[in-house]
This record gives sequence, structure tokens and C-alpha cells, in this order.
Amino acid sequence: MGSSFVLYGIFSFITDTVAGLFAGFLLLRFWMQAQRVRPPAGLAQSIFQITDWLVRPIRRLIPGFAGYDWASLIAAFLVALLAVLLNFWLLSQLSFVAIILLAAFKMAQWILYGFMALLILEAVFSWVNPHAPFAPFIRALNEPILSPLRRLIPALGGIDFSPLIALIAIQVLNRLLSELLPVAIGF
Repeated sequence: MGSSFVLYGIFSFITDTVAGLFAGFLLLRFWMQAQRVRPPAGLAQSIFQITDWLVRPIRRLIPGFAGYDWASLIAAFLVALLAVLLNFWLLSQLSFVAIILLAAFKMAQWILYGFMALLILEAVFSWVNPHAPFAPFIRALNEPILSPLRRLIPALGGIDFSPLIALIAIQVLNRLLSELLPVAIGF
């Protein structure tokens, strides 16, 4: 029993890591297009090469509208659903609703982790090299999150605390989701 639990843990870790990285590219693709941010050419080419095989067929069924690339977002949800199915198929039978809720939770977590990573990258660039080639790209992706906070909380002594406030708020959201998940799926 112990060795099978260890093997399941390893399998679950690998599944979550691969799915999370791939979904991260899909979510970044969606966010870049939603914010109309043009990434550096090499990054854009990589993201599109990695994700096109899944996004293009979905786009044929569900074209983008209202300026959003819904195919990328749906593809990220499908990756979350597949990861949940692979992880829980091995352990137990869950209801269809529970699996959908777990996939939605996983996708919400990936979105929150992605925003945290973007905020941390912006902070690092601001300290190390604010003129780095990726700095304006990261800044533009963070703008929708930080600009409302900057209006509420002005810089104090020349220090912008909005990324810190945003990170705290995202952590609070993540904890709320973690507390609500067991209630939502009936655990």
C-alpha cells in the first residue's frame, strides 16, 4: 500500500507539473491577446508553437469574439480537466460535477499562480534591470492588476507597494478557493 501511494504521488506530481506548464503557456497566450500586448518575437514564436496544436482545432469550433481568444482559455480548462481525470481516475470514483469543479479549481489556481509569477517578475526587473527587453512586456501584462491599486495606494517615499498588495490579495483569494473547494465537492 505504501509504495503504491508513493508511486501515485510521483505520477500526480509529474502530471500536475506538465499540465501546469502547458496550461501556463495557454493562459499567457490568452492574457497577452486580451491585453493586446505584443511579446518579444522569440517568446511569441515559442508560445504559439507550443500551443497551436491544441488551440487551432478548438478555434475552428469556437472562434474568438469580443477581442478574446476563447480557444486558448478553453484549451487551458481542458488541460486542467485532463490532469484531474488522470490524477483521480487512479484513486477513486468521483462524480462528474466534482471532477468539473476540481478542474475549475485547478485552472483558477494556475491563473492566480500566473499572476503571482508576473508580479514577482516585474518586481525583480524593477530592482535588477528596469530596461531589460522583457520588462515592458511584463509591465504591460501586470497593468490591469496594478493600475487600480496604484490609484488607491500612491507610492510612499518613491516605493510602489501595489505589487505587494496585489500578491497579498492573490494569496487571500487562493486560500479562500482552497477552503471552499472541499465544501463545493462534498469532502
